[in-house]
Amino acid sequence: MDVERARALLAAKRADLQTLLAETEAAGREDRSSEDEKGTDVADPAQSLTQQGMDDAIAESLNDRLAALERAEQRLADGTYGRSVQSGKPIPDARLEADPAAELTVEEAAAREAAAQ
Repeated sequence: MDVERARALLAAKRADLQTLLAETEAAGREDRSSEDEKGTDVADPAQSLTQQGMDDAIAESLNDRLAALERAEQRLADGTYGRSVQSGKPIPDARLEADPAAELTVEEAAAREAAAQ
């Protein structure tokens, strides 16, 4: 993949993730502020806690994706972008278009997923 195209994809993905993260963090603050002064939700305490947990999990996932983008940007700077971090094999451009932070080939990712189950 062309370096400039990779940079553009990574920058666009970073901007999207940062927007989503800001929205999620704002929603989390809003959920926490819906509690009364005793720390319980006026309407339904379980609903507030559930939503807070979901907001926290989403924020963690978005931070993980941002970290993956940072690793991809570092590989781009190092000249290793577009190659598997496991085997060094080329990652197809179509995969990088779909996920600019891809670190493995499709086959390697599938094998890792199968091993984790």
